[in-house]
Amino acid sequence: MALIPFDDRDGFIWWDGKLIPWREAKLHVLSHGLHYASAVFEGERSYGGNIFKLDAHTDRLIESGRHLGFEIPFTREQINQACIDVLKANNLTDAYVRPLAWRGSEQLAVSAQHTKIHLMVACWQWPNLFGADRMQGVRLGIADWQRPHPKTAPTAAKAAGLYMIGTLSKHKAEAEGYNDALMYTWDGFVGEATGANIFFVMDGKLHTPIADCFLDGITRKTVVALAKARGIEVVERHIKPEEMAQSGEAFVTGTAAEVTPVRQIGPELTFTPGQITETLLADYEALVRMAPEDVAKHAA
Repeated sequence: MALIPFDDRDGFIWWDGKLIPWREAKLHVLSHGLHYASAVFEGERSYGGNIFKLDAHTDRLIESGRHLGFEIPFTREQINQACIDVLKANNLTDAYVRPLAWRGSEQLAVSAQHTKIHLMVACWQWPNLFGADRMQGVRLGIADWQRPHPKTAPTAAKAAGLYMIGTLSKHKAEAEGYNDALMYTWDGFVGEATGANIFFVMDGKLHTPIADCFLDGITRKTVVALAKARGIEVVERHIKPEEMAQSGEAFVTGTAAEVTPVRQIGPELTFTPGQITETLLADYEALVRMAPEDVAKHAA
């Protein structure tokens, strides 16, 4: 199937306070964000016209900008409204929503404190990251790259530059026949997939790595809350790679991945979706279809 380039589509993109035709959303090649990765973004999903946990995503976007040393020149309410407006402008109710903030082209050097901060929001139809066959379980290779120490990168931000090693890792995994890659942390513990957090079921409990050098995902937090509501004990801890063999059930979570079972990690470890995975997946799919006020009641 031929790829549809993202720069050549019909529709509208919200750009610095107004909706503009999709194909007119262009920036200069000497923009600081392009050269120095001074950009932060969000990945959100709209279900039935409601963007799931919109406030949490917008708050994280604003805080990510602060981690990179800039203030996005729009309020939380304005950013939320921009996300809603771009959905309506493109006549979409079930869609992926992508806000992005970046430093402009006024300066092009490591120091760029006088650059203008821009914000855009786009949306498009995008089914689950792993496609229609995701329920069979995805296969994860083991990445060569590791998540960095929080003193070497702004790991609490959803910053564009942090995804470079994710792209490298996923490309290598796909070349080896996997769907994605599992990345270890800088100190050798289990971390996350290239764009999703990971959970393991061990002895009836739900274990997940401590998010101390990668994002504590919004979907991750949601699944933790859903598990606790079911009376499932959640253990957040450092997990050694050899401990994964003690688990027969695993899944990944993220806005793009939603809740997706894991079938294999590396050449030897295999997993089978079980009751806990199936229960939490069903609970999550029901939750995202609720009205925002009901979502807050079930998984704050």
